[in-house]
Amino acid sequence: MSEPHDIRERASKIRLVIFDIDGVLTDGKLYLAPDGTELKTSSVRDGLGLRLLVDAGIHVAVISGRPSPAYEQRLRKLGVEHIVLSTRVKLPAYEHLVDALGLDDQQVACMGDDAPDVPIMQRAGLALTVANAHHSAQAAADWISQFDGGHGAVREACDLILDAQQ
Repeated sequence: MSEPHDIRERASKIRLVIFDIDGVLTDGKLYLAPDGTELKTSSVRDGLGLRLLVDAGIHVAVISGRPSPAYEQRLRKLGVEHIVLSTRVKLPAYEHLVDALGLDDQQVACMGDDAPDVPIMQRAGLALTVANAHHSAQAAADWISQFDGGHGAVREACDLILDAQQ
């Protein structure tokens, strides 16, 4: 992990923040109804963090390996424009998004929690993770939240970036 001053310096350059859904924006649990419907939890504070990034002019994106129509709807209501779902290999989506926005890796932060997120965490200028992340994501992270996924980790990361830029 990087030193606090280095983290703040990196955070001050961020123009795009990419999040995973399951285990980062949610607690990673799936609640299964008898009809097969999947339900997920969502932190209102984490949602406000996303909105604050958007309002500050920072691009927010989600790249997730699973489909989630309900979560996609929530993200759109929060102003998230860049949503890529059902993609198991995340690096091509990362590269496309960075190129489309005309950014370089040092302007990107990524918050993931497990092995599929590690390749984009390794490319991003600032790699973030949750307290209960898989060891592979923790090893790739520059910064680890004090909170678990779905329980304020995203808000803490958003505050870190916003504080560094104000």
